[in-house]
Amino acid sequence: MSHDHSHHGPACHHNHNFDGMSDDYKRRLWVVIAINAIMFVVELVAGSIAGSQALQADALDFLADTLTYGVSLYVIGMPLAIRSGAALAKGISLTLMALWVFGTTLYQVFVLHVPSAPVMAGVAVAALIANAASVLLLVKYKDGDANVKSVWLCSRNDMIGNIIVVAAAAGVWGTGTAWPDLIVAGIMAGLFLSSSLRIITQSLAERRART
Repeated sequence: MSHDHSHHGPACHHNHNFDGMSDDYKRRLWVVIAINAIMFVVELVAGSIAGSQALQADALDFLADTLTYGVSLYVIGMPLAIRSGAALAKGISLTLMALWVFGTTLYQVFVLHVPSAPVMAGVAVAALIANAASVLLLVKYKDGDANVKSVWLCSRNDMIGNIIVVAAAAGVWGTGTAWPDLIVAGIMAGLFLSSSLRIITQSLAERRART
C-alpha cells in the first residue's frame, strides 16, 4: 500500500508506526468521537444531579477524549512534527485535567455531602458500555504513533475508570458516605496523570527521533 498521496511531499516522513492513514480507522474514530461527546454531556448532568465527584471526573475524561480524538483525526497524515506536537498538547491537557480533578476532590472533602448511589451506578454502567464499544472499535489499531496510541490509551483508561466508578457507586450505597466517590475521583486523577506522562514521553521521543 503506497503512502505517496503527494499530501505533504517529502516533508511527510513516515515512521514505522501506523499513523492513522486509513479510511476505516477514520470512520471508527468519528463514531468514537460521537460516543464520547454524548457521554460527556450525560455524565456532567448526572454528576451534578447526583452530587458525584467521580461521575464529574469521568465526564471530564469523556470531554478530554472527544477533544483528543478530534485532534487525532485532524492531524492524521500530517508531518510527524505536527503529529507529535499534537500528542504533546494532549499530554499536557490531560495533566491539567488531573490537577483539576485532584483540586475539586479536595474541595469536596471539606464540603462533604453524600452522592446519590443509584444515579451514579446507572450512569457509570452506561458509560462503561459506551467505552467498551469505543475500545472494541479501536482495538485493531492499538499500536501506532503517539497520536494513534494516545487514542487507544484514553479509551482503555476510560474503561478502567468506568469500572472503578461503578465500584464507587456500590461503595457509596454500602457505606452511606461520600468517601468511595472521593477516593475514586482521586484514583482517576492519578490515571490521567500516568497516561499524560506516557503520551508526553512518547511524543518527545518521536520529536527527537525525527530525522
